[in-house]
Amino acid sequence: MYIPHKMKMTDKDNITEFISTYSFGLLVSSSLTGTHIPFVFNPDEGDRGILYGHVAKANPHWKELEEQRVLVVFTGPHTYISPTWYESAHAVPTWNYTAVHCYGVTKILSDDETKLALEALVNKYEIGLVKNTELMPEEFLNKQRQAIVGFKIIIDEIQAKEKLGQHKSRGDQNGVFTALSESKSIDDKELANYMKIRNIGTGE
Repeated sequence: MYIPHKMKMTDKDNITEFISTYSFGLLVSSSLTGTHIPFVFNPDEGDRGILYGHVAKANPHWKELEEQRVLVVFTGPHTYISPTWYESAHAVPTWNYTAVHCYGVTKILSDDETKLALEALVNKYEIGLVKNTELMPEEFLNKQRQAIVGFKIIIDEIQAKEKLGQHKSRGDQNGVFTALSESKSIDDKELANYMKIRNIGTGE
């Protein structure tokens, strides 16, 4: 991913928070096959962390994953930026966005490992659900688990980018941030909120 120096995100905690928040990623293998799935990220495993995921066994993508280097793309807030929002006299439209690319080698999980990975995924979004044996009895879960393939990606490289207009003048940054904040668009407001939390591109 092309990342100008000013747009590079390097802090481990910020990257971990990004992947955890925007955890629905695009898995891409060497054949350029892509699968959209949720991931669980453990930043403390391995040198750069490990991603856990699973795909349907009916999806042939899993057959080309074992011991192969793959890419996972995580996309955060993004939206169109109008040149009318800038203080500068001359400007063109652009698109501001946030993204993290994770590269690593994939290993297929055992059934027990897959079970643990699934529990971690469910607990991430709905704590306590895995204990609801009336809704999901053990026999039912075991049967369902036979229809998926769990895997982990041992990350060897992470590229993280925040293109938020931070290279612009303070006046231009303020104009964009104000327009996004006052917009009725959900995407605009989400990006403005991200910029405010990260204190990037707001003109302050």
